[in-house]
Amino acid sequence: MPENDTKQITDIPFSVLDLSPITDGSTPADSFRNTLELARLAEKLGYNRYWLAEHHNMPFIASSATSVVISHVAAGTSKIRVGSGGIMLPNHAPLVIAEQFGTLESLYPGRIDLGLGRAPGTDQLTARALRRDLRSSGEDFPEQLAELRNYFDPSLAQGYSHVKAIPGEGLNIPIWLLGSSGYSAQLAGELGLPFAFASHFSPHNTLPAIQLYRRSFKPSKVLDKPHAMVGLNIIAADTDQEAERLATTLQQQFLNLMRGKEVPLQPPVDNINDIASDYEIAALENQLGTSIVGSPQIVKEKLDKFLDESQADEIMAIAQVYDHKARLHSCEILAEITQLK
Repeated sequence: MPENDTKQITDIPFSVLDLSPITDGSTPADSFRNTLELARLAEKLGYNRYWLAEHHNMPFIASSATSVVISHVAAGTSKIRVGSGGIMLPNHAPLVIAEQFGTLESLYPGRIDLGLGRAPGTDQLTARALRRDLRSSGEDFPEQLAELRNYFDPSLAQGYSHVKAIPGEGLNIPIWLLGSSGYSAQLAGELGLPFAFASHFSPHNTLPAIQLYRRSFKPSKVLDKPHAMVGLNIIAADTDQEAERLATTLQQQFLNLMRGKEVPLQPPVDNINDIASDYEIAALENQLGTSIVGSPQIVKEKLDKFLDESQADEIMAIAQVYDHKARLHSCEILAEITQLK
């Protein structure tokens, strides 16, 4: 039996993932105000990190200029770590990301995380608009990652480089690899980097990816043992019924994506079965199967079970909830359950 077999939810850090949601009838400016309020609450409650995600051409996500929103959050808080969950590296020249995060780390020293993904975070047409061509399809992600790491730590490079990231060079910015399959899990393990898995939209790959990461892990000057963080949809409310109602906003988000209908985050409905077919309900379960939704007691029970199965080293909660006050309250309930601080 492994030593960590008795790991409890009170033993591990909890963090927050925010897509800076745009709700129906609101504006991105409203989203950014809500993001900062949630970040300040997360800091007050003792959460470990606050990450923002890069997505493009999505009417329900305002965090497309991720580095800018990270700076907004870091400037409005004082100690919580702030970072990207993640920056989609194939969308950018590695030098640009090194300079952006070198700037962030210089402004907010010791508080910046750089989480990296290899997907476009959007559709193919938008990816073409971002990249101008699609030669950078993610297949060269290891080379892009190596180039980026070399800008921060030139000792990793072979030979002298005339191109330097200023600011960036010499700064210790933790780099995480993000994934929803085994590719980044294995790469993170081989490089000895921390790994974050997107269980909030890829539930079935969660345990295999974490196991692959741990099997592949080689100690590095970054980490001497693996560190696996898992992103989870966690929506908590005072009652199961209210939590399940709040969660219909998240279900509608995925329903609309399946239907090719991209709209702002929609208000909750009383019963998702009234607006979705049996096939769509099955597809939602497949996509959102690890979501934890309920009253404090139910959320705690489900979290305990998930931790028993995954032995995650950290959990990053995301709550795509229409009502901002309900999202804040969900954050409060989770902090109380997990005894943060």
